[in-house]
Amino acid sequence: MSQFTPCQGKTACRDDGTRCLTCNRDFNEINRLRGALDQLATLAMEYDYTNSDEYSAYIARKVEKMIAYRRQETGNAT
Repeated sequence: MSQFTPCQGKTACRDDGTRCLTCNRDFNEINRLRGALDQLATLAMEYDYTNSDEYSAYIARKVEKMIAYRRQETGNAT
C-alpha cells in the first residue's frame, strides 16, 4: 500500500511531465481525483445545498467507511 500525500496547491506543484515532484502523485491520479471532486461540488451546486460543511463531512465519513469495507472484502484491512 502507498501513502496519500495531499496536494500542496498549484503554486507548489512541480512536475517532470509524468508526476508532481512535490506530492509524488502521477498526473492520472491527480486528474481522476480532481474530476471526482468536481462532480461532488457540481452536485452540491445543482441542488443548491446551503450546508456545505455537513455535505462535506458526510462525504468524508462515507468514503472512509467505503474504503474500510472494500479493504475488508478483499482481505487488505489495515
